[in-house]
Amino acid sequence: MDLGIQERLNDFIRRKGLRRTSQRDTIVKAAFSKDEHFTADELFDRVRKLDSETSRATVYRTLGLLVEADLLREIDLGENQTTYDPNFLDKPSHNHLLCIDCGRVVEFEDSHLDMLNDCITRRLGFKPVRQTIKIEANCEQLRLKGRCPNLIATRLTGKRLRKKR
Repeated sequence: MDLGIQERLNDFIRRKGLRRTSQRDTIVKAAFSKDEHFTADELFDRVRKLDSETSRATVYRTLGLLVEADLLREIDLGENQTTYDPNFLDKPSHNHLLCIDCGRVVEFEDSHLDMLNDCITRRLGFKPVRQTIKIEANCEQLRLKGRCPNLIATRLTGKRLRKKR
């Protein structure tokens, strides 16, 4: 985990009049231990492996603090479930491609999208602050080869697959 994240959080909680706790530190460590998106329940599972005493409520409150401190971003990847993105600090203008077959999420950046976003917002009298694009697509591997290693891995880990529309 980047020490800058912990320093930014420490500064933020100090300004809010809160105190630093070991449980909060464990949650931050778990949230930024992997470079992938997660739900609150997935984070809770990670945290419980590190500290069995941390409650679900503490995880939810800390997630709110991390979002408010602008260290995590809430994103909508569907299924009426909030997903958290720890990667936007390094890549503030990244977008998401979501496979509706296997649930795989791919982050991508494209300078053409950034330029288009800038042109559209300026033409309409706005200044762009952030963008998020989610593209839902079918898995090429599943279509071409009849099987997808991501789908198999998703099923083996017990992750919930998206409902087909």
